[in-house]
Amino acid sequence: MIQRPDGRTELSVTGTDVAPPAIRLTGLTRVFGDVRAVDGVDLDIADGEFFSMLGPSGSGKTTVLRMIAGFEQPTSGTVELHGRDVTAQAPFQRDVNTVFQDYALFPHMNVLDNVAYGLRVRGMGRRERHGRAREALARVRLEGYDERRPSQLSGGQRQRVALARATVVQPKVLLLDEPLGALDLKLREELQVELKALQRDLGITFIFVTHDQEEALTLSDRIAVFNHGRIEQLGTPTEIYESPRSTFVATFVGTSNVFDAKLSQAVLGRGGVNALRPEKLALTGTGPGVPGTVAEVIYLGAGSRVLVDLDAGTRVTVLEQNSAGRAAIVQRGERVRIRWSDADVVALTPAAALP
Repeated sequence: MIQRPDGRTELSVTGTDVAPPAIRLTGLTRVFGDVRAVDGVDLDIADGEFFSMLGPSGSGKTTVLRMIAGFEQPTSGTVELHGRDVTAQAPFQRDVNTVFQDYALFPHMNVLDNVAYGLRVRGMGRRERHGRAREALARVRLEGYDERRPSQLSGGQRQRVALARATVVQPKVLLLDEPLGALDLKLREELQVELKALQRDLGITFIFVTHDQEEALTLSDRIAVFNHGRIEQLGTPTEIYESPRSTFVATFVGTSNVFDAKLSQAVLGRGGVNALRPEKLALTGTGPGVPGTVAEVIYLGAGSRVLVDLDAGTRVTVLEQNSAGRAAIVQRGERVRIRWSDADVVALTPAAALP
């Protein structure tokens, strides 16, 4: 038996052999001249999982995606798809499909023919491929758009067409290379919900590349945080956010107040390097807590970000919710005290000890 990311349990054994993962990367490395863009990545991605590769530009995540797709050849290491070594195979020989940020739609074709193109290449008859294409368009809420050209669609609609075209051929794995990056915030949030629902409906493995932390936390079953060509942390969204392993993960995924060994001792009363999320801190005017002075108050609508210069010699960020009728929580120059629960302090692993 194997537990799927969507909560279902299924039989997936032959004798005593557990079925292989959808994707297995072993010792995957890609070198460009003197640059190790990907540096010995080992990773298993489960069948039916929504998996995100998160990191800043140049961290290696897109290069890994391109090697899974077959657009780049590894310098060393292997790529397996459902237990089959596909490292040396061309992209069209792999049962994967890719959605790009720029959509890559054919401008001279209407929406229906764009979606049906992959089925046409596979030799499917016109009537059947158009029927399948209409079903795919219905899944992305584009019924009735068959005859429109890409130039007649909004950015969000073009992205939906790209998703329909990628999924109509029923690949075992769908690769998504920052597909929402060119959209405005509201549309991006809407498509995040639709994308997750589509993945659940299709039941196939989605591998999503993004530099947007909130996007990765919203969509993913698991996240691999990339830094300098390596996976710095792998885990569920909750594990990545609540229990970051390193200073990089703590500060890249959301915001954290990081205290070096000296400040940890002075402010937190403990050794090592530690972090506290801004929403875990509370402001008070009197009573117990670490004293400081408000340096800035940034109004965010639902909340306010308060920057406080502690008497101990460091600045921290506190996130306070704005309750009804409160114009401001505190004012610049105001003396405050900061409190927290010891259970919310996260000990960080030194960079030298990371794999």
